[in-house]
Amino acid sequence: MPLLLKKIAIIARFTLLEALRTRLPWIALTMAGILFVASLFVQHIAIAETTRMQSGFLAASLRLLTVFVLSLHVAASMVREFNDKGVELLLALDLPRAGYYLGRFAGFAAIAGALALLAGAVMLIVIQSSAVAWWTISLALELLLVAALALFCVITFVQIMPAISFVLAFYLLARAISAVRLLSQSPLLSPSEWSTRAIAWLVDALAWLLPDLSRFTLTTWLVDDTPGLRTLAFLAMQSLLYSALLVCAGLYDLYRKSL
Repeated sequence: MPLLLKKIAIIARFTLLEALRTRLPWIALTMAGILFVASLFVQHIAIAETTRMQSGFLAASLRLLTVFVLSLHVAASMVREFNDKGVELLLALDLPRAGYYLGRFAGFAAIAGALALLAGAVMLIVIQSSAVAWWTISLALELLLVAALALFCVITFVQIMPAISFVLAFYLLARAISAVRLLSQSPLLSPSEWSTRAIAWLVDALAWLLPDLSRFTLTTWLVDDTPGLRTLAFLAMQSLLYSALLVCAGLYDLYRKSL
C-alpha cells in the first residue's frame, strides 16, 4: 500500500508539472487580471453601490472562469495523453489503473485548489473581509467536483468536444436545477394535465440526482451575510460524495476499456 501511494503521488506531481509547462498559471492569472480590470470598469459606470456591483460582477465571472479553465485543462491534458499513447506506456509498467487514475485526479484536485486560491486572492483586493475565505473554500469544493466530472467525461468520451460539452451541460443544469424545479411546480401550470405532472416528476428526479450547485460559492456571501459552518459542512459533504461517485464511475470505465 505505501508503494501504491508513492506511485499515486508521483503521478500527481507530474500532473502539476504538466500544468506549469503548459503555462496554465499564466493563462489563469492573465484572464483573472482582465476580469479585475473589467470589474473596475463596472464600478465606474455604476450609479449606486459601486463596490457591490464590482464585487458581484467579479465574483460571478471568476467562478465561471475557474470552472471553464479547469475543465478545459483536464480534458486537453487527458486527450493529449491518450493520443500520445502515454496512458498505455504508464499502464504497461507496474502501475494499476486505479493508481494512475487516482494520481491524475489528485493532481487535478491540487490544480483546482490553486485556481480557487487565485480567485480568492483577486477577490481580496476588492473586499477585505473574512467572507472571502468562506467563498474561496466553497469555490475549491465546487472545482473539486468539476475536476472529477471532467476526468470522468474524458475517460468516457476520449475527445475534447464531447467531454467539454457534457461538463458544461451538467454544470449549467446543476446550477439551474433549483429554479427549474420551482418553475415546474408553478401554480400557473395546469396540474391536471399529464404532461405537466410528468415534467414535474422528471425535474424532481433530476434534482435528487444532480448536486445543487446553486448553493455553492454564492456572491451574496461577499456582499450580505457570510455562511455558517453548517452550510460549508453541507457543501463539503455534497462535493466529496459526488466526487467519490464520479471517481468510482471513471475507474469502472477505465478498467472496462481495452488499452
